[in-house]
Amino acid sequence: MNIYSTIRIGDYHQNNCEDHLYINEYGKNMILCAVMDGCTTALESHFASTLVGKILKKICIEKGYKDFVDPESLDDIDESLRSILKNLLVELKNIKNALMLDTKELLTTMLIMLINKKSEEGIILAIGDGFAIVNGKKYEFDQDNKPDYLGFHLSEDFEKLYDSLEQKIKFNKVHDISIATDGIFTFEKLKPAKSEEVIDTIDFLTIENTDQGKGEMLHIKLKKLEHNYGLVPTDDLSIVRIIKTE
Repeated sequence: MNIYSTIRIGDYHQNNCEDHLYINEYGKNMILCAVMDGCTTALESHFASTLVGKILKKICIEKGYKDFVDPESLDDIDESLRSILKNLLVELKNIKNALMLDTKELLTTMLIMLINKKSEEGIILAIGDGFAIVNGKKYEFDQDNKPDYLGFHLSEDFEKLYDSLEQKIKFNKVHDISIATDGIFTFEKLKPAKSEEVIDTIDFLTIENTDQGKGEMLHIKLKKLEHNYGLVPTDDLSIVRIIKTE
């Protein structure tokens, strides 16, 4: 599997990119990918999205240690996702208390994806707005500009919370899969264009395969959209795309 990613500050944002992304192995057989989008109207939202990425890093490192000690540990996708989210919320709550943070300092959405590299079984969970495409099928998570945020759930009963989460996608084959923050919906023609051709920006980034052999494929695609078609995202954008190699 080839994994591509890119992150870009939106043209309407002046100071900080409030998105963040994280990719790593989760144990011996799984890949974890996540994109986070901090709430623009909250407090220092780039901190919240980046903090979630750092906690996911800690969770992945600890999973690696556990699998080293117990090589026979199971790789159940559903239970792994449940464990990751539970540990993430516990860590966020501990940091909130330790640093005496306000809830508004912890408002970020998250799309998280787990894939078993051997079986190709996978799951995507969205908390808040975002976009996913699984082998050509598109999923748009839109909560009418009032998205859910991780920071809202720190004091809730976890089991009830997890059972209530409905924005889940399960799949059992990996061909071409992407997750993205909702900045993917915000492209506008703000730059000089070389071509007047109408192009679907989402399809170009998540389906079209030009430059697939290059590690910076998504970054190159963003440059082409800007310089050839004058199109740039006005909101921050993070994308992770996984393409299975033959």
